Amino acid sequence: MAVAAAIRRVLDHDLWWSFTRSPLTVAAALTTLAFVLAAAFAPWVAPHDPFDPATVFLMDAFTPPVWVEGGDPRFLLGTDDQGRCILSTILFGARISLFVGTAAVLFSAGLGTALGVSAGYVGGAYESLVMRAADVQLTIPGILVALMVSGVARTLVPRELQEAAAIWVLVLSIGISGWPQYARMARGATLVETSKDYIAAARVIGLHPLRIMFRHLLPNVIGPVLVVGTIGLALAIISEATLSFLGVGVPPTTPSLGTLIRIGNDFLFSGEWWITFFPSLALVMLVLAVNLLGDWLRDAFNPKLR
Repeated sequence: MAVAAAIRRVLDHDLWWSFTRSPLTVAAALTTLAFVLAAAFAPWVAPHDPFDPATVFLMDAFTPPVWVEGGDPRFLLGTDDQGRCILSTILFGARISLFVGTAAVLFSAGLGTALGVSAGYVGGAYESLVMRAADVQLTIPGILVALMVSGVARTLVPRELQEAAAIWVLVLSIGISGWPQYARMARGATLVETSKDYIAAARVIGLHPLRIMFRHLLPNVIGPVLVVGTIGLALAIISEATLSFLGVGVPPTTPSLGTLIRIGNDFLFSGEWWITFFPSLALVMLVLAVNLLGDWLRDAFNPKLR
């Protein structure tokens, strides 16, 4: 009964009504869900294991897609320079891109929201310090901040551990480059909430400031942060692809979509267009779907549009 009641509340909610009335949003949600499921279950749904040397043969290298002359039915989208199935590498590569993007957004959202809520509530010199740091970082392109953090982190990690820590360095780089947006959003929402009576009442009865911030303020500012986080996920995926394309992302042994595009770019002008085209198409579809979901969430949480 409890589950049925919860489902009924979801179906009766305004957000569900808004979601089902937008075919574009439904298509974006289904596309995102398809990517997530395909990436999560890549070892079971991929036709080949592109990282198992026993199943990869150099004689299969540069095989075109199945509908092109010379194609092989075993490789629907063709193979790369090492004979790896392009479809399989996209599925496995999407796992890395989605993991890095999601982890980076969680890190930057957590850091930015904590700093923004505390700055808006505490005020004074602490607020000025946090906001000026955010303003200074916003004057620098995010990709440059990520490159700088990645370079510093790689110099601190021992050489023998760099490949194993590459993904976490990437998460740290992208996460640090994105926290100012969340801090500004959380601070603005906190300033609105602190002027309301329930915060004044919490102060009067002597609640600890940390309890007020994270028990009362945080639930009321999390909505705008979720909207920024959804759009930030698309930006984080693009940042990961950019860094990997530049050669400072994940190692080639665990390629993401950006690494696959970089590998295929070396053979683009020699006629093997499919090596870079299909990973690029997958990246565009994934980012576009996530962006469309973010746009819908922004409109759904905007009271002026209700």
